[in-house]
Amino acid sequence: MIREVIFDIDDTLYNYETGHALGMKRMAEYARKEFGVEPEEFESMYKKLNREIIEHLGRDNAAIHSRSIRLQNMLEQWGKPLFPHLKTLYHLYWDTLIDESSPEPGSLEAMRELCEMGISIGIGTDMTTAMQYEKLERFGFGPYIRHIVTSQEAGYEKPHPVFMSLCLQKADCAPEECVFVGDTFKKDVLGALNTGMRAVWYNAKGKQIPEDVDLAGKEYKEIRHFDELVPYIRSLSQG
Repeated sequence: MIREVIFDIDDTLYNYETGHALGMKRMAEYARKEFGVEPEEFESMYKKLNREIIEHLGRDNAAIHSRSIRLQNMLEQWGKPLFPHLKTLYHLYWDTLIDESSPEPGSLEAMRELCEMGISIGIGTDMTTAMQYEKLERFGFGPYIRHIVTSQEAGYEKPHPVFMSLCLQKADCAPEECVFVGDTFKKDVLGALNTGMRAVWYNAKGKQIPEDVDLAGKEYKEIRHFDELVPYIRSLSQG
């Protein structure tokens, strides 16, 4: 019997890569206009600072996702004023990403059907909390969600056992009664399976399983479209 379905957000409930690329483009255009920085230099500096922040903070820290920290360091290294440019760049990125993104086909309908079946909905996502709330609300998922776990709250990124255990704690059900749905095989699928949950790999982009993955007899469900999710959950509940 399935009592809870937990969803990842980025590249699961919406296409992150499309909005991200457009957000980066808007920031690069602003940097060229205001600072005379070419887009190639902007992108190179952004990636460099991302690597440095990860090295400094470690990968199990939600702050590595903070655009504000990257932009702050970028402006400091270029000797540009933080005010008003940091806030302007921040909103250029996130406003563009959200405005240019939309829910994955069938995702809202799947959540609604699951709720009608009496199954509760949770979220398990890396990232800082405030922006993930903004995405869920803007894309229309908010009314269906009972609880949320972010890596900022958990203190660890997926697939750390502390993160996954907090998801189960909030779901208030046994691991086998919970299904985790996400696009990243190691973080979402293996993270769920290693915690005893069932796992659904949302693989709309046709990715390959990482070569270094050892499933050791563990089973998961791969779907390419959200139309496949509810029938699978029904089959588990009936079985």
